[in-house]
Amino acid sequence: MTGAEPRGISGEQDSARWVRGMFGRIAGHYDLLNHLLSFNMDRHWRARAVERVAAAMQPAGSRVLDLCCGTGDVLLALERRRGAAVYGSDFCHPMLVEARHKIEARHFRSPLFEADALALPLAANSLDLITIAFGFRNLANYEDGLRELLRVLKPGGLLAILEFSQPSNRAFGAAYGFFSTRVLPWVGGIVSGSTDAYSYLPESIRKFPGAEALADAMRFSGFSKVEFERMTGGAVALHLGWK
Repeated sequence: MTGAEPRGISGEQDSARWVRGMFGRIAGHYDLLNHLLSFNMDRHWRARAVERVAAAMQPAGSRVLDLCCGTGDVLLALERRRGAAVYGSDFCHPMLVEARHKIEARHFRSPLFEADALALPLAANSLDLITIAFGFRNLANYEDGLRELLRVLKPGGLLAILEFSQPSNRAFGAAYGFFSTRVLPWVGGIVSGSTDAYSYLPESIRKFPGAEALADAMRFSGFSKVEFERMTGGAVALHLGWK
């Protein structure tokens, strides 16, 4: 496992800088395109992730972080389910601006902070739950990211990674591959005005390790118990890892 590798970009710092700028350019269209290009299945995937982690955020005083929170859809769902604030973080400022608008519109209370997932400004053993929805594959270094998340989790804490994966059915995989490489860049580029963003995103999905490989990496990084479930024919996988 390595990390995000935008085409024509080399080095972790340059990759992170490119990814941050790319998400900043599409922040205003991000939600619309997520729903449109997933045929609204992204709502189901996020709801399932929140359901699976609900028990981990219920104890009074538990600390919950939605990392790579983007425009805040999972963050809002977590606060709604919990009935209390959770933390949200992203390294792309325009995404946090969009998330803040949503939080204020609903009179929610979750605080946001801007930070790189590879170097979180948090103490070791300080969080009970970390969720990451469709952001982990954009980290510049996956192994360093897992080690950092393990560092800030308390013993017994839970990491949930919701991420695109590789379909297990060959026929579905072929159709999915055609859609992601031909249709998605075209529609995404027209709506967002950023063809490079919606060329990078399907490419990043294609390069990202399969569900088994990610589970192995989590175990190798030190998570004591790891499990995952596939959704929508394996196009998406939810990984759970306990410290």
